[in-house]
Amino acid sequence: MSNTKHADPTISPEEVAARRDDEDLFILDVRNEGDYEEWQVENSHNLPIYDELLDGKLGGLEDALDDIPTDKEIAIVCVAGITSAHAAEFLRERGYDAKSMDDGMNGWGRVHVTYELEDVDGVTQIVRPGTGCLSYLVYDGDEGVVVDPSLYLDEYRSVADDHDVEIVAAVDTHAHADHVSGGRPLAAELDVPYYLHPTDAADLDEYAAIEDGDTIAVGDRELEVMHTPGHTPGSVSLTWDDALLSGDTLFIRSVGRPDLEGSDETDVREAAAELFDSLDRLTGLSDETVVLPGHMSDEEIRPLATTLGDLEADNELVAVDDRTEFVETIVDALSDEPANYNQIKAINWGKEPLTDEAADLELGPNNCAAS
Repeated sequence: MSNTKHADPTISPEEVAARRDDEDLFILDVRNEGDYEEWQVENSHNLPIYDELLDGKLGGLEDALDDIPTDKEIAIVCVAGITSAHAAEFLRERGYDAKSMDDGMNGWGRVHVTYELEDVDGVTQIVRPGTGCLSYLVYDGDEGVVVDPSLYLDEYRSVADDHDVEIVAAVDTHAHADHVSGGRPLAAELDVPYYLHPTDAADLDEYAAIEDGDTIAVGDRELEVMHTPGHTPGSVSLTWDDALLSGDTLFIRSVGRPDLEGSDETDVREAAAELFDSLDRLTGLSDETVVLPGHMSDEEIRPLATTLGDLEADNELVAVDDRTEFVETIVDALSDEPANYNQIKAINWGKEPLTDEAADLELGPNNCAAS
C-alpha cells in the first residue's frame, strides 16, 4: 500500500469515464444493492453499505478490506459524493490509494465523452456513459449541425470550437422520453433553426418542421431525412453520405421501444408494426452503411458504430422478418419505462416549462430499448 495522506481526495467523473478499462483503477460503489443493480458505472464493484455509512458506521467497510485491492487506485462511488468521501478517508487512513468520485452518480449522469469517427468524415460522437444517450456534431467546412443534444450546451459549443465550426442548426430525431432535449435552448441561444418532425411537436410552435425526403444543409453537404416511425410517430433517421444516424429507431443490439407514446396494447402493437416497416426500410440501405445510434447499453464498442451488415447479423430483433412475430417479440420483451418519462416528454413537447431542475429528471438508467 502507498501512503496517500496528502493526495487529492477526489476523482472526477470524467476521469472515471476515461479510465473504465484501466486495470489499475478499482471502482467501488457503496450504494445499496437495488440502486446499484438499477444503475451503475461500467466495470464497477458493489459493496452495499450505504445505509451504514449514512449512520456513521464503518464496520461493513472494514470487514470487506480483504476484497479491496491494495495495489490499485480506488474510486469510491455513492449517490452524491458525500458518503463515498467518508469511505475513501477511512481507506486512505489504512494506506489505500482511495478517492471519492465527485458528486457521485449525480455527476456520472452529466459526463460527456467525445469520440472521433475514423470511418465517417464529418461526424463527432458525443456519449453520455451515465445515461446511455448519444448525440452528434455533423460538420462540413465551417458549419456544423448538432443532433439530439443534451441540456449541457457547453459540451456542444466546446466540440464545435474544437473543430472550428459554427453551429447552424439543432435537430432532434424524435421527441425524447428519457432525457430533456437541449435542441430548443441551443437553437434559441444561437438563433438558428431547431428541426423536428411535426408529428412529434405537440404544443411546440418554435421549430422548423422536417418531413421524409427533406434535407438539412451542412456546409456543402446535406443530411437527408428519413421518416422512420415506431419508437415515436415522428421519429426520423438521418443519412450522411454512407452513414446513418438512426436516432432511437435502430440500436446496435436492439431497437427503439414502441410504448412511450401510449401504453394501450392496441397502440403499442400498431407502433411496433410501424417500427417493423421502418426497420425494413433502413435495412434496405447498403450493408456498408455505418450505423450511428442514439443510445447504447453496455456495448464495449467505442465509438459506438458498426456497419449495417454486421448489425443485421448480430441484432436478433432486426433478424425477425415476419411482422406478426416481430410485434409479439417486442411486446413480450418490453422492460420498465424510463424514469420520469411522462414529465420529460411534457417538457420536450412544450407542455411544461423547461426549468433549472429539469436535468434531475433524467438521472438514472436508460430504458429506451425494446429489450
